[in-house]
Amino acid sequence: MSDNGLAEAAREESATAKPSVIIGDDGRARCRWAASDPEYLRYHDEEWGTPLHGDQRLYEKLCLEGFQAGLSWITILRRRPAFREVFHDFDPKRVAIMDDAEIEAAMLDARIIRNRAKVLSTIKNARLTLELVEDHPGALDKLLWSFAPPSRAERLTALAEIPAVTTESTAMSKALRAQGFGFVGPTTMYALMQSAGMVDDHVEGCWRAA
Repeated sequence: MSDNGLAEAAREESATAKPSVIIGDDGRARCRWAASDPEYLRYHDEEWGTPLHGDQRLYEKLCLEGFQAGLSWITILRRRPAFREVFHDFDPKRVAIMDDAEIEAAMLDARIIRNRAKVLSTIKNARLTLELVEDHPGALDKLLWSFAPPSRAERLTALAEIPAVTTESTAMSKALRAQGFGFVGPTTMYALMQSAGMVDDHVEGCWRAA
């Protein structure tokens, strides 16, 4: 979750010496950013840092992270059900054939992020995904996970230590761009790596870190 929520929590930590973990009403210690919103808490507990596999679900992550660029991740999480409805549960075969009428309908749908470049990129990325997996199911999964770094020898102890970009996310971005994928910058790809569990950035003291 290399986004505005995590960045804000890290800045607050540095400015006020607040701890990186916070105890919730259920008695569990969590990364501080998760306490800012109930949906963040659910996402933190159930998804962030949990290994995710499957071409379709990783295609969805790729697209949603692209929509998140320049926005906060909570904005995307709250709108994810609508995104799934508009983009046919991110089935690449269906998204790849979205026509002009569907594109215009998406651009009029206030429940999602109405950015034409990102909408068109989602469709293009679906076509590129199909090219990858048509003869080799699992190819997108294999490609993305090939950039997963080794587990850290020691767990991070502060939110401020969590990077926004890494060598691996830069390499992933370069590889995807070379194949024509859009909205796959290094920062966006590190957020995907966190979201899909390719890296585990739960800080020391968080119950998920255990």
